[in-house]
Amino acid sequence: MSIQEVIEQAQEYMGEHDVNGWLLYDYRGLNPIFADTVGSVGHVTRPVWLWIPVSGIPRLLLSFVDQSRFDHLDLDTTLFINRRDMIDKLRNDFCISGRVAMEYTPEGALPRVSNVDGGTLELVKSLGVEIVPSADLLQYATQRWNAEQFESHVYAAEKLSVIVQEAFRYIGDSIDSGVTEYDVKEFIRNRFLEEGMIVTDGPAVAVNEHASDPHFDPTPENSVEIERGDWVLIDLWTRLPGEDDMFGDITWTAYVGDEVPAKHREVFDIVLGSRDAALAEMENAFGEGRVLEGWQLDKVARDYIEDAGYGDYFNHRLGHSLGREVHSNAVNLDSWETHDTRQLIPGVAVTIEPGIYIPEFGVRSEIDVFISEDGPQVTTQMQRDVVLIGA
Repeated sequence: MSIQEVIEQAQEYMGEHDVNGWLLYDYRGLNPIFADTVGSVGHVTRPVWLWIPVSGIPRLLLSFVDQSRFDHLDLDTTLFINRRDMIDKLRNDFCISGRVAMEYTPEGALPRVSNVDGGTLELVKSLGVEIVPSADLLQYATQRWNAEQFESHVYAAEKLSVIVQEAFRYIGDSIDSGVTEYDVKEFIRNRFLEEGMIVTDGPAVAVNEHASDPHFDPTPENSVEIERGDWVLIDLWTRLPGEDDMFGDITWTAYVGDEVPAKHREVFDIVLGSRDAALAEMENAFGEGRVLEGWQLDKVARDYIEDAGYGDYFNHRLGHSLGREVHSNAVNLDSWETHDTRQLIPGVAVTIEPGIYIPEFGVRSEIDVFISEDGPQVTTQMQRDVVLIGA
């Protein structure tokens, strides 16, 4: 998405929501929303400001030292030479007034979008403006996918669905040769590279009690051999290497053997029921013309697990935003870690991934959902039963 497209969408949103402008501030990567908005710009060593008024011409305020870094954006640019000059130009030249959106949430309620330090907020307030959170604005202007981005996500999702099954087969084929969690992790990472996908951190490959750690990361030192009778959780994510390509992210579980133990089956079925209840609420809300907020879906899934007697073992949010980053900057499905009041609007994507983590093992089932103009669309395969790994 170009900066001009972001500006147009931001101005459209602000015009409908009584916001006079969006003031983006960054210093040495302090505010990742800035980079998500203007694109990656290397070696910027001084403070930088972008003012997008509700109407009119956006303007950049840069240090004289960084003057050439943003030329490619073709935006009106003002240079400052020192701090006093910077403040004077913010105050006198940029016509910043009224209700101004910044990457701030009261009491840091949404950490993902609380990226401006307290001193800078004090400085902007001294200009005589009211600072309001930019969370919904930036979601609308920067996080909605276009058709090409959606297709890149679907491609990644298809690769993930194939590779997770290959990983389970790899375990079965290697069970007598001492295959470890780390070996499976490396198998998946190599498959990503072979398919032209990127490798970030992860994936999570977790056996038995290790699966009770939602973000277990196997290393040569901490991983264990996978044996018959083991429970296996694999969480994997990737995307194509383009800067505007979107992530896919899934979690599946399996059992090494012919018959799943009763306790594992019970927990697995509850997790899937919780996942499907949240998805059904998304579909029902769309059919009824209701717009959901992120916290509401989390509560649906959490209530389901609590009613089943496992509420104490579901200790993370239901899902997160997907985008250029696997944990991106749109709405999260969260009434637990935060209280996310951002709306699920057309063009954004989220994961639904409830989990139950008892001391002996953990279960999580993760799917990706894109909110289209025609309603929620599941873009990944949905696990319906425990994968049995032949041993």
